[in-house]
Amino acid sequence: MINEFFETASNLKNIPRQGWVNKLKINSPESVAEHCYSTTLMAMVVSDLQKLDTKKVMKMSMLHDLAESVTGDLTPDSISKKDKNELEEKTMQKILINLPESLSQEYASIWKEYQDKQTKESLLVHEIDKLEMALQAKMYSKQGFSKEKLQSFFDTANQGIQNNDIKEIFNNIVNTT
Repeated sequence: MINEFFETASNLKNIPRQGWVNKLKINSPESVAEHCYSTTLMAMVVSDLQKLDTKKVMKMSMLHDLAESVTGDLTPDSISKKDKNELEEKTMQKILINLPESLSQEYASIWKEYQDKQTKESLLVHEIDKLEMALQAKMYSKQGFSKEKLQSFFDTANQGIQNNDIKEIFNNIVNTT
């Protein structure tokens, strides 16, 4: 059963980040797995700096897009927020059932905490998710993709980041060449 969990999770390597496809028409954009890796690394560093529960933050970051291994990367223009949340909830239950019950319950709890956005750790992961998107947009900008088309990604990240430390990193990303 654990092998089924691993196979499902590994499918994230095959799921393109759909926003880059839709808005930039990139043929081979970053995968959701690549996004999760960068997000987790960034979350680890910022969590340590802010003296949060970094172990939980890293687990949360690794789990935050796991449902996309089955659903694909659903964008706001393709599905309502409510329908996406319901679909991802059902999908996570199906994915996590392949783990021993103690792990399944722990990971489900961490994922729900992320979804609920009520703790410092969950808010951090949400904001780092936006920060990673801005960093990727900056990387695409350096590769020659239209700054006008990328602006909506920077705007979304800017609106989603409230934490002063993360905002400072965001400003450094967007204001450097």
